[in-house]
Amino acid sequence: MVTGRPMLSSPFIAPMQFEDPQAAYAQVVAIYDANIAHLRDTMRRFVAGEDVGEHVRACYPFVRVHTDTVARADSTLAFGFVAGPGTYETTLTRPDLFARYYQQQFHLLLKNHGKHRLKLEVGTSSQPIPIHFSFAEHEHLEGSLTAERRLLMRDVFDLPDLAAMDDGIANGTHEPRAGEAQPLSLFTAPRVDYSLQRLRHYTGTSCEHFQKFVLFTNYQFYIDEFVKLGHELMASPLSAASGSDDYIAFVEPGNLVTRRVGQAVQAADALGAAPPRLPQMPGYHLIRADGTGISMVNIGVGPANAKTITDHIAVLRPHAWLMLGHCAGLRTTQELGDYVLAHGYVREDHVLDEDLPLWVPIPPLAEVQVAIEAAVAEVTQLTGHDLKRVMRTGTVASTDNRNWELLPQRTPERRFSQSRAIALDMESATIAANGFRFRVPYGTLLCVSDKPMHGEIKLPGMANQFYRDRVDQHLRIGMRALDLLRALGVDKLHSRKLRSFTEVAFQ
Repeated sequence: MVTGRPMLSSPFIAPMQFEDPQAAYAQVVAIYDANIAHLRDTMRRFVAGEDVGEHVRACYPFVRVHTDTVARADSTLAFGFVAGPGTYETTLTRPDLFARYYQQQFHLLLKNHGKHRLKLEVGTSSQPIPIHFSFAEHEHLEGSLTAERRLLMRDVFDLPDLAAMDDGIANGTHEPRAGEAQPLSLFTAPRVDYSLQRLRHYTGTSCEHFQKFVLFTNYQFYIDEFVKLGHELMASPLSAASGSDDYIAFVEPGNLVTRRVGQAVQAADALGAAPPRLPQMPGYHLIRADGTGISMVNIGVGPANAKTITDHIAVLRPHAWLMLGHCAGLRTTQELGDYVLAHGYVREDHVLDEDLPLWVPIPPLAEVQVAIEAAVAEVTQLTGHDLKRVMRTGTVASTDNRNWELLPQRTPERRFSQSRAIALDMESATIAANGFRFRVPYGTLLCVSDKPMHGEIKLPGMANQFYRDRVDQHLRIGMRALDLLRALGVDKLHSRKLRSFTEVAFQ
């Protein structure tokens, strides 16, 4: 807030208590919409050259619960309840995007604590909404401002405050100040809004299109196959019986939407346009009506990209994410094209060292491991020894040094051998570690594309044959694994294995 200027605030909506999750959600919508409308209206006046004369402020809605007892309903879920007596609170944003999510969390809190007089309190928080997070999807009012007017905007509106966006809650380092409520969610509203903006920038698609199951890859070849498959599905009608291909639309960068045969075109589809160049980490989405389809992102090469994109996708609370990519095989018994199912990680990527110490183990998740192995068996039609011959389970080492082979005295090889690693890449450990950190179920299935320690380096002819033989099969395995995880259900995926001692109530 800029001192010395009177405050032009949106109408304050006082806190109200609710015992009905739908009514609580409706109040969140009312508060958010009123505050966003206030910001957008004032911003339009400012862009038009009007001197609004005041510092303009609008604030996020909040939800708060208070309980005096440790008693609660018995639940098989790992979320949906607070840890014990106290006050718990979080700010909320984009109720249109998170409608199902918020309503589910509200419902579970009342279900698990309602008998003990817990109510949902919804009101207007004191956390300002930065003006950058108020713009509609296709609204770019700020682009017409002069440099002088853009500078003045800093005095008139609240800007993003990085102090309100740290990941202390997710990292387990957050300590509420005296008298401050304990967190109810891993992410505050400003942190969520920041990531929604970043997702649009990095992937070239709106956050509305992201699905609950995510595939990451480090090669465009996989994306090419995903696009091909997406268009094939859209050209065929939906079957009468529900199945694993119940996808109603396919979305590409620039928000280019292809509707499935027989599905009605929506007005927003016309706003999509192919970008002049692909974004840094392009995203593609096979949409299901309930949001449980598959999003696929080409993260490119390196752990920095892997961390960046998972930092932001995590706020969407996906049900699972998997890494499909290429790796260096480290064992003489491996062949080009063999699969590696990671059950442990050597984290030499370093990008998460400050957020997740190296002494924290990243365990394999049984539900994900079983689904991936079952998908490999189903797609390859192999069983028993034949399956083990083409897929090895073991430790994957991830490094931030693409040219690790050139380091002197063969020190990387010694460490890899001591760790019992069977494969090496640059991204898998980061994706798994960030899944652990953000309570998102994770898994890794890699494909051996070279064996540098054994004289088999990538050559053009070998690589082309490898890509033709394996990419389509590898992608179908990953998609089938997600089908199996979807069928398993959210309750079993979001298990206690990813929850800490004192965990937030929101999934």
